[in-house]
Amino acid sequence: MDPLPRQSTLADQVITRLRTQITSGEWPVGSRIPTEPELVEQLGVARNTVREAVRALAHNGLLDIRQGSGTYVRATSELAGVMHRRFADADPRHVAELRSALEASAAGLAAQRRTERDLLHLDALLERRERAWKSGDSAAFVDADATLHLAVVGASHNDVLVELYADFGEVLRAFLRADVGEELRPEDHLDHARLVEAIRAGDSDAAAAEAGAHAFHCRFLKRRTG
Repeated sequence: MDPLPRQSTLADQVITRLRTQITSGEWPVGSRIPTEPELVEQLGVARNTVREAVRALAHNGLLDIRQGSGTYVRATSELAGVMHRRFADADPRHVAELRSALEASAAGLAAQRRTERDLLHLDALLERRERAWKSGDSAAFVDADATLHLAVVGASHNDVLVELYADFGEVLRAFLRADVGEELRPEDHLDHARLVEAIRAGDSDAAAAEAGAHAFHCRFLKRRTG
């Protein structure tokens, strides 16, 4: 980072700079940001200014300050941060119902609006998801699965729906991480090929049905309703 110009609104400038690092993806969700001394050196401002900016972003839900560990990226936008705080402890069934509604709507639109580029992207992400499953790496699988679902929503070409889903994404990832756990079990595998094929075929009803049903195929809900 280049040092910031010294003006009266240094804290606001630091907040803007740090927010950009987060929203651009340079600091992904879950990653630890540079330490306070490192930020002081990079930005060329006082320690108190950096501390004020970091606290402000933590208050807005973008950062998570963990004493003795560091500061981590919690969300990519203020709305995502609010959603994470508001729904982190929500009833998993309610999260699944909202996910089902959003993804079913998006998949139905994707079947109507997908481009050849979208289909190539979905095919690549589907393969990545399958490789992650076969590897047995649960963290890699969660990331691959969430990325595929985000791409399905992206293929809807509805900017409002895409942004809303992206802001809600960390809540969904947390839900998926808790459900998958540390072990990938064969009986829990859910094939997403039919979803991608329905989108390719332009079958809105089938795509919506596939996407909507996926949200409820999880071990936690099976234990609750089984």
